[in-house]
Amino acid sequence: SSDLNPTAGCSKVSAGCKNCYAETMAIRLQAIGIKGYENGFQFSIVPERLNEPLKRKKPTVFFVNSMSDLFHQNMPDEYLNKIFEVIKKTPHHTYQILTKRADKMFAYLRDKQLPENIWLGVTVENKEEGLPRIDYLRQLKASVLFLSIEPLLEDLGKIDLKNIDWVIVGG
Repeated sequence: SSDLNPTAGCSKVSAGCKNCYAETMAIRLQAIGIKGYENGFQFSIVPERLNEPLKRKKPTVFFVNSMSDLFHQNMPDEYLNKIFEVIKKTPHHTYQILTKRADKMFAYLRDKQLPENIWLGVTVENKEEGLPRIDYLRQLKASVLFLSIEPLLEDLGKIDLKNIDWVIVGG
């Protein structure tokens, strides 16, 4: 599997963001001068990375925006459209998309026919912020719907896993 980061950086939206690994990594990458991290962890579009999947013939599983959030509030819809065009043009790859912004993901995707090669997931770190994301996710039609219960910050109680295909759990 590979990372595809057509954007870099993010901003904190919930308790699960407190010890963000991507923020720490972005600051390191900025310090050593890696292209795309000039702004540290501020949300930035990195268009030169957009077409990376088109260059790869071998079927690959891409974790989209491991260093950002595809549905960040500063993501322009036009750029989001371009990302989804690349996904459509590369049906031999699989794209795992994880967000903490389930409401924005739902608003953007609800009227769209998703290609088979998209897996959609939401982070569920706690009851208050995490659990409501599952209901947004459940309403979307993707090949795989998944939960990333990571970091697990508290007992979530019983979770309704109807229509959820895959669950990742970590401390």
